[in-house]
Amino acid sequence: MIYVQSITAPGQWTTFDWWPPVGWWPEGARDLLAPGPSTSATFVLPPTASSVHSARSFGAGVLTGWGLTELIENMELVVSELATNALRHGLCLDDPRRERTVHMSLVRRGTLVTSAFTDPGSSVPVLRYPGPLDTGGLGLHIVESLSLRWGWSALAPHGKIVWAVLS
Repeated sequence: MIYVQSITAPGQWTTFDWWPPVGWWPEGARDLLAPGPSTSATFVLPPTASSVHSARSFGAGVLTGWGLTELIENMELVVSELATNALRHGLCLDDPRRERTVHMSLVRRGTLVTSAFTDPGSSVPVLRYPGPLDTGGLGLHIVESLSLRWGWSALAPHGKIVWAVLS
């Protein structure tokens, strides 16, 4: 686990901060919280195709360590979709001044686990309704069907966090 002290004002986290901050939980899923253990694990994905496999393996290892092996199969699918989207749509490879990594975190609060990804991109995740001959576009439908809730938030000065809560 990496810890970097930030000078960012509380509540204004950026894609460059180590995150999640202590006690973080997606605003759009706060009503799901119940008492229980709280912990997190973070992983940095470099901009390579093998990062999606690494993210799945990291997620499976963390869930095994937390004794939540029943979540592994669904979490691997959700992580695959969110990692692929972050790497494909969230990186600004043509801008050498921008961050070129994606951060993945798993946050446990009781029996709930949030898989969250930060990336430096400005594109917004949107559920698409692809045509019958389209080769992609169903990723967020998979995330929606396997998670209790999913969403995203903008980060300052640029970037976003995309998250999904599983139980």
